[in-house]
Amino acid sequence: MSSGAPLGMFAGGGALPHRIAEAAAATGRSVHVVAIAGFAHAADFAPHRAIELRFGQAGRALEWLREGDVREIVMAGTMRRPSLLSLMPDAGGIGILARIGRAAFRGDDSILQAVIKVLREEGMEVIGAQDVLAGLLPKAGLLAGSVPDDIARDDIERGIAVATALGAVDVGQSVVVQQGLVLGVEGIEGTDALIARCGELRREGPGGVLVKRVKPGQSRLVDLPTIGPRTIAEARAAGLRGVAFEADGTILMERAATVAAAEAGGLFLLAFDPANPNQE
Repeated sequence: MSSGAPLGMFAGGGALPHRIAEAAAATGRSVHVVAIAGFAHAADFAPHRAIELRFGQAGRALEWLREGDVREIVMAGTMRRPSLLSLMPDAGGIGILARIGRAAFRGDDSILQAVIKVLREEGMEVIGAQDVLAGLLPKAGLLAGSVPDDIARDDIERGIAVATALGAVDVGQSVVVQQGLVLGVEGIEGTDALIARCGELRREGPGGVLVKRVKPGQSRLVDLPTIGPRTIAEARAAGLRGVAFEADGTILMERAATVAAAEAGGLFLLAFDPANPNQE
């Protein structure tokens, strides 16, 4: 990370892009935000330099970032990839889509890695949110609640196995398991919708576990699994017993509030090492 150099950001929704902008500015860096229309608003990033553009306006985005002498970029915030038919790319965007090629028709990680490659070719390096904002990725350990019992441990192990298989084909990062039964896997709907759907499918007896992990081979620069207070609230409403997520690979938003919500809701919050998931 270049100290003092301008920082560019492709920003989606949520608090993370704003926290990154604040952290970068605190170190004396100017921040140049491309707010993705439909997910973020340029005006919300004042006093930072910001512009609001559609996904398809990639050419204009690169031109605008070059005007700010940006060489490092962060991609952060919630956003949903649009249909290619709805992009309406500008002239520069058409060229970028051509360079991305077949990856545009594959999973999220495939297209993001292709985008990173194109940006690098344009002289811009993508860095991770964790490179700007310290403390985002917890180490392995039990952060809240009681130590998972044997049933929960088995559910966590099964969830890791299923999430690993799911991620290997670039589909999703989350799975909900209850008493060995896979209640649901994450697709394009996102984690909140997955949890809500699984709440309707829950069985009697000990509740299930939400398991999140990084896709095998995934870039650690973009689209890392993320949890926060809302995740805990959704999990509690769905009758889950806990949330287990990959240590050093999952963004934990509002750590204190998330831990407090888990404690208050009687849920465990476990950051696991995939090689040894049941070590507290």
